[in-house]
Amino acid sequence: MTNPRTALGRYGEEVAARRLVEAGLTVLERNWRCREGELDIVALEGDTLAVCEVKTRRETGFQQPAEAVTEAKAERLRRLAARWLDERWPVHRARLGGAAAGPPRPAPPPPGGVRIDLIAVTGRLRGAALVEHLRGVV
Repeated sequence: MTNPRTALGRYGEEVAARRLVEAGLTVLERNWRCREGELDIVALEGDTLAVCEVKTRRETGFQQPAEAVTEAKAERLRRLAARWLDERWPVHRARLGGAAAGPPRPAPPPPGGVRIDLIAVTGRLRGAALVEHLRGVV
């Protein structure tokens, strides 16, 4: 049986990914995991890599989604983004035509750099969820 909290989180991530694509971003990966944690969404906006943390709350909840990112969580996201860049960027860069195909090797970072975004999703009692994309806030 699915935990209601897990179901809400999955719903928020689906809404966030859909909104990013509608805004013109290319989603490279969702729910990338390693020993240190998880990145919800990794996307490309032009030549900038956007590592997106999705926080979902109910409209009736006490805390706003953006309040859930503590300094410790922000630091973990920075470490995870650096690890993703080392491990996965060469593969995606080759797939996107930025380098010859072959085994992953050190690749220059995206020309536009890397930023960490927060996607705040608030599930409402009626109507569509409210989605706020806060760029580079972490």
